[in-house]
Amino acid sequence: MKTIGEVATELGIEAHVLRHWEDAGALSVRRDGNGYRVYDDDAVEEARTVLKLRRVGLSLPEVIAAVSPTKSTAQAVVRAKIAALESEVAQRQQAITFLQHTVECRHRYLDDCPDCATFVREA
Repeated sequence: MKTIGEVATELGIEAHVLRHWEDAGALSVRRDGNGYRVYDDDAVEEARTVLKLRRVGLSLPEVIAAVSPTKSTAQAVVRAKIAALESEVAQRQQAITFLQHTVECRHRYLDDCPDCATFVREA
């Protein structure tokens, strides 16, 4: 059994984050006879899962849905996040392509370059 402080330190987060996850329903933690949170191995693993899902970009409501006991609900949330991330990657790749062109562009001003103007119109 671990305390909230021990788990927070192990995961590299603040204890208030664990409390917030619990309050939001993303994490369930047992209490001892004095009302203190006690984390067994399952609760620590659950917290680790929530942390990983948060770090890959899921909001707390999305995390709650992603760990839903209903597999179709969880899959729908994860698929939606994948689509959003793929869209973001495509947008960032377009930004990189545009910026690489501006670095290599032979025109003094971007407005003078037909390729730059094409990039601008695509946005």
